[in-house]
Amino acid sequence: MSNGYEDHMDDVCRDDMGRTNLIVNYLPQNMTQDELRSLFSSIGEVESAKLIRDKVAGHSLGYGFVNYLNAKDAERAINTLNGLRLQSKTIKQCLSRGVAFIRFDKRSEAEEAIASFNGHKPPGSSEPITVKFAANPNQNKNMALLSQLCHSPARRFGGPVHHQAQRFRFSPMGVDHMSSISGVNVASSASSGWCIFIYNLGQDADEGILWQMFGPFGAVTNVKVIRDFNTNKCKGFGFVTMTNYEEAAMAIASLNGYRLGDKTLQVSFKTSKSHK
Repeated sequence: MSNGYEDHMDDVCRDDMGRTNLIVNYLPQNMTQDELRSLFSSIGEVESAKLIRDKVAGHSLGYGFVNYLNAKDAERAINTLNGLRLQSKTIKQCLSRGVAFIRFDKRSEAEEAIASFNGHKPPGSSEPITVKFAANPNQNKNMALLSQLCHSPARRFGGPVHHQAQRFRFSPMGVDHMSSISGVNVASSASSGWCIFIYNLGQDADEGILWQMFGPFGAVTNVKVIRDFNTNKCKGFGFVTMTNYEEAAMAIASLNGYRLGDKTLQVSFKTSKSHK
């Protein structure tokens, strides 16, 4: 049964043909990296396949990356294997897209970078990059966000984001709402992690769906769905704590306004005014 998160993946997959690197979601926990490579090699020649694992425990996080030598094989893999049922999982794959953060010591340098590169089309790219500020409410240093976005009639969602820096992971969606988090009075701190407030969850929402949605963005230390004492149903909101600001900001930028089932989520940093 679809929960909206999976439906969105289908829409993203149709946006951006022409590249070779795929992000593969909802893999069975016991699937190995060799099995992942073997599955996608049935479509065409695979240059690399990587199953993403928890850095501490070593278990699979349920997703991976497959890079084809030929872009047509990548497109064919999406058309052939997307929605394939493996054990109790229905796998989803899309083209992986790039996002990066660059931190400047001086605001003038960041502004110059934005002026120079925003809208610029890098060599070999079919689309221009978007460069803008990502404001950290607890720090004064400026950071320009470089994100390559795809164009959709309804909304500018990118495909899954493959962060090149080791501390980053992929984002299931784009970064069109990064500016909406500027200036937030954040109650959490870097020492305790960054607490994210999620509002308008359905009654059947549980901690599992929050792990599924936020885990791919980076290290999550805690998730909590607030429940009614009598019915044990979700009261419509919950909290997620992440250790890294940039990853938390990217999660908010991507998931704020996201439709989960018949609900449109409101996602922001927890403030003193957020529900407790």
